[in-house]
Amino acid sequence: MSGLETDGDLEWLSLDADESVRWAGGPDLRTVAPTALLLALPVLALAVVPFNTVAGLALVAVLGAVTVPIVGWAVLWIRSTDYVVTTSGLYEKRGVFSRDVKRIDFEKVQNTSYSQSALGTHFGYGHVEISSAGGAGVEMRFRSVPEPRAVQQLISSHVSRGQATDRSKTANATDAVLEEILVELRAIRTALEDGAGDSESVETRSSTQSDDSVPLEHESADTDS
Repeated sequence: MSGLETDGDLEWLSLDADESVRWAGGPDLRTVAPTALLLALPVLALAVVPFNTVAGLALVAVLGAVTVPIVGWAVLWIRSTDYVVTTSGLYEKRGVFSRDVKRIDFEKVQNTSYSQSALGTHFGYGHVEISSAGGAGVEMRFRSVPEPRAVQQLISSHVSRGQATDRSKTANATDAVLEEILVELRAIRTALEDGAGDSESVETRSSTQSDDSVPLEHESADTDS
């Protein structure tokens, strides 16, 4: 799967010590092709020049002033948009004149999907959509990326691996809690058994003292006689 960029392209990305990049890319440049067709309008307007030079040149100037900025903005948007998949989560960077970076950890990802238009299917690009737990709809969208199915599968594999790790951690934590409860119950049982043994000893001593006092009472009665 292609799409791994150089470190210079990702100077905006700040990773944790144990985090590494698995995939990085951006919108496919071919997505600007439909917009670039607008540049044909000023060229077509030149056909008017032989009939009316002033009107033809004016039309070319107007169409050029409209279409060139549109196409230029589309190219700038593509160049300034980056998507990154790391071992810990997903990143999206946007902004031509400013910079907006968004991150979603794999443990928060609930669902992933991809879609392709007819043109995207032909040229091999499409959208990858990511929904997070507790979010409203799609939280992050990788727009017009090459090989969207492969990117979606990569994300899903990391999400599944992270969920399996979370389940293992939860199971270990549950086992630890149950073990602590079992130890406490054993301690309580031992304390109750020790308490019961002490009570039996006290009752035995009391019974012995009572038996010893009976002859004394008889002796006292004989003396009075």
